[in-house]
Amino acid sequence: MKHPSTYRIRWRRVKRRRRAFRNQHPARQNNFMANKSKVGGKSSTKPQRPAQSQAKQPGETGPMKPAPRVIREDYRGAQKLRGQVALITGGDSGIGRSVAVMFAREGADVAIIYLSEQTDAEVTKAMVETEGTKCLLIKGDVGKGSFCQRAVEKVIKQFGRLDVLVNNAAEQHPQEKFADITEGQLLATFRTNFFGMIFLTQAALPQLEKHKGRVINTTSVTAYRGSPDLVDYSATKGAIVSFTRSLSLALVKVGIRVNAVAPGPIWTPLIPATFPPDKVATFGANTPLGRAGEPDECATCFVFLACEDSAYINGQVLHPNGGEIING
Repeated sequence: MKHPSTYRIRWRRVKRRRRAFRNQHPARQNNFMANKSKVGGKSSTKPQRPAQSQAKQPGETGPMKPAPRVIREDYRGAQKLRGQVALITGGDSGIGRSVAVMFAREGADVAIIYLSEQTDAEVTKAMVETEGTKCLLIKGDVGKGSFCQRAVEKVIKQFGRLDVLVNNAAEQHPQEKFADITEGQLLATFRTNFFGMIFLTQAALPQLEKHKGRVINTTSVTAYRGSPDLVDYSATKGAIVSFTRSLSLALVKVGIRVNAVAPGPIWTPLIPATFPPDKVATFGANTPLGRAGEPDECATCFVFLACEDSAYINGQVLHPNGGEIING
């Protein structure tokens, strides 16, 4: 057995060699330290797309450059939702459109609720029908409980059932100063983003219970890390996380699974309809992947949660956010 002093001598030699290496190769050492503390991956401030804006929310797809990607050309459906019916709020564009088309490729008939974007809604309807399934368009405001009840009744009248509810509609209104958030803005944001989820889920509950259905709510990365310019919007998204967890426990006893998706920066019409042109140009550049996501990169999460692939998942949140590490 070697004497302990022998190991101490060897350890001193190793440390001397390391110091010598760092002195001879300072650039490598600097790179090592930079990588050790780096959290942004490919993030940058370079423009991702032309600067652009739209006059009002929720925005339209037509003027967007480039156009959001709805579904990958190589995406192959496997009839995972064959014979089922899905109701999607905010389904005329963005994430909602992509979810509608992917659901259709998986065999589902789809009903879409939209606020006022008739052209976008008609385009989405055509895309769904191209996949070989049916599409029902329902125009209205999910922030009104009476409308939500009528919307579900229309779905049942048209298709005879409802299996999947996707609560996706949202609005956001940035304010640099917290004090500038008005009562009207606060109520409107909560009505669209949160109250509408409760109204629609309550209206759909008898059908979802009958068919052992699924509820999928759209929350946001802002629910986990916050956003200083979107305090009220972030608050609604945090409420959705708690709503999802609590509702999943309340409805599991009747066979209904409830989960959520928390997108990061996704290129949808809401972005140019919300932010100034310079921010739109760099939107998503600060993610670890260095870019904004496309709607179809988010919609696959909804497909997973809607089908039997996720049969053992309940009360959970998926995070398609470009690589940002989220805890909680």
